[in-house]
Amino acid sequence: MAGEGMNGGGDVAVRFDKVQKSYDGEILVVKDLNLDIERGEFMTMLGPSGSGKTTCLMMLAGFEPATHGEIYLNGEGINNVAPHKRGIGMVFQNYALFPHMTVAENLAFPLMVRKMGKAEVEERVTRALAMVELHQFGGRRPAQLSGGQQQRVAVARALVFEPDLVLMDEPLGALDKQLREQMQYEIKHIHESLGVTVVYVTHDQSEALTMSNRIAVFNDGVIQQLSSPETLYELPDNSFVAQFIGENNKLEGKIKSVDAKKGTCKIDLNGGGTVEALAINIGGVGDKTMLSLRPERVEINPKKTAGMSILNGKILELIYLGDHIRTRMAVAGHDDFIVKIPNASGHQTLAEGTNAKVGWLTPDCRALDHIVIQEPTV
Repeated sequence: MAGEGMNGGGDVAVRFDKVQKSYDGEILVVKDLNLDIERGEFMTMLGPSGSGKTTCLMMLAGFEPATHGEIYLNGEGINNVAPHKRGIGMVFQNYALFPHMTVAENLAFPLMVRKMGKAEVEERVTRALAMVELHQFGGRRPAQLSGGQQQRVAVARALVFEPDLVLMDEPLGALDKQLREQMQYEIKHIHESLGVTVVYVTHDQSEALTMSNRIAVFNDGVIQQLSSPETLYELPDNSFVAQFIGENNKLEGKIKSVDAKKGTCKIDLNGGGTVEALAINIGGVGDKTMLSLRPERVEINPKKTAGMSILNGKILELIYLGDHIRTRMAVAGHDDFIVKIPNASGHQTLAEGTNAKVGWLTPDCRALDHIVIQEPTV
């Protein structure tokens, strides 16, 4: 499993050591997981439904036992520690607020359970309400709040007893798009100001890119890549990650030649044409490969320069999206080849139904493993 440290090696808050999980004794939904989460980082577990990410979170919370291996929190094994004794804050998609309690009483509840004094409870509740900008709503009940306000309360309740670790399971899934994006930034800023360790589960890759220090991309119970958001997007290790993170053009072909010294290879595309790419995750000459190419790295009708591959194409659709024009083209036998053209002054005029060339530089094209790609499950 590829991984990169957040800051070159901080303290480890959470460690999964050879952890496996099976519900039926036969099929492993989590396979031999080894993962260190550093103190103070925002780690997101990202993947499609059934990939194992939520199961990992539930094992860390103590709601599911590990079938094999050990989970450590601050250096102590917690496999046999009850959930309520792990000192972990939790935020769920459905908020899980007590409807018969006021907002302030909801926040006070985890403090009362820990037998804190009345003065300290009041001080912490006031501080938590201010942190999520709800200091005027302490006397309301959850039903009197909007969805976004309820989620703020849920976040505040998870943080009010100052846990070392907060787990968030699809916490923004029930919110509309604009509110979800606003809450992403709010949670990110709260994390940055408090320095608490956050483990966040989502299937939404844009959410993961926005909020995380590092992202663990799960598929079929295995971490496919563990990296910073920028590295995942720019330098995917395999075809699954390339397809799951961001929009991506995929071109299939066979390896014609490999230049080990330059770290490149030439590919004969299935739809015609030969291009050059970085040799990242490939077999040998004659083997199948899948090329990964981000839409914003492609030029239409480019000037031929050294290290550029150029193919013929046809413009099928132009969609104006304000900051860029999304251009769908037919290229090398694919009718879904996407080019994103920045909407800058003086950009070239294009027309649907016309022929145009597409080009890109070799460092922007990655030759990866050949797999049958399934669209991300929501």
